[in-house]
Amino acid sequence: MAPRRVIVTRPAREASRWVDDLRHAGLDAIALPLIEIAPLEDRKPIEAAWQRIADHDALMFVSAAAAAHFFFPGAKLDAAAHCRFWATGPGTVRGLREAGVAASSIDAPAADAAQFDSEALWALVRSQVRPGVRVLIVRGGDASGQATGREWLAREIADAGGTCEAVAVYRRLVPAIGDEDRRMISGATDGSAIWLFSSSEAIANLRALAPAIDWRAAAAVATHERIARAARAAGFGRVHVSPPSLSSLVASIESFA
Repeated sequence: MAPRRVIVTRPAREASRWVDDLRHAGLDAIALPLIEIAPLEDRKPIEAAWQRIADHDALMFVSAAAAAHFFFPGAKLDAAAHCRFWATGPGTVRGLREAGVAASSIDAPAADAAQFDSEALWALVRSQVRPGVRVLIVRGGDASGQATGREWLAREIADAGGTCEAVAVYRRLVPAIGDEDRRMISGATDGSAIWLFSSSEAIANLRALAPAIDWRAAAAVATHERIARAARAAGFGRVHVSPPSLSSLVASIESFA
């Protein structure tokens, strides 16, 4: 029997990598980015963050997109040579390395870690935070460019005596989709395809793009229990939770009967 199609919902750049990896593993994967990454309309916050870079001891990046948009052409990487660079997972590490950050300056969960999130990262870096330590969280923003995201790590840093601020370096938007994409969505509601979610925001955007669809027969793999809860709340009838490593994702996808 031919494998079910796997619909990868990550932003376009990351989705293409995941599609390639899944196809090399023998799966019929296709990209349907449900989050659009767009530059800021006003780059002054990024420029201001670079002007204050010497004030920070660590820079935490929430995604590869955060690294790509923070290290703009002409940015003086040497100005941050004293900093530790915190990354939530392999994709973010790759983005930092592509920007020129030395591997020895990066702290991140191992590539085979059970989870890539703030909790896994904090377990590695909490010993770096003491009173007076300053951390800059480099993240995405909403359509207006205002920083958005979980505040869990910022609270942990504050509880440890550190100081934390955030800068948005890109915008996360609901993507525009065409008729072909709408047909793909409509045809993937009966369990014949597996939706792959690595963000609760992608699920929210899917609901906004297709508000009338009944998802009770649909199947999904989520890379975190928090994301799985969002999929179930959206109505997905069958949801598996998988660690985000390729081998685990393939096994979880293939486990659907």
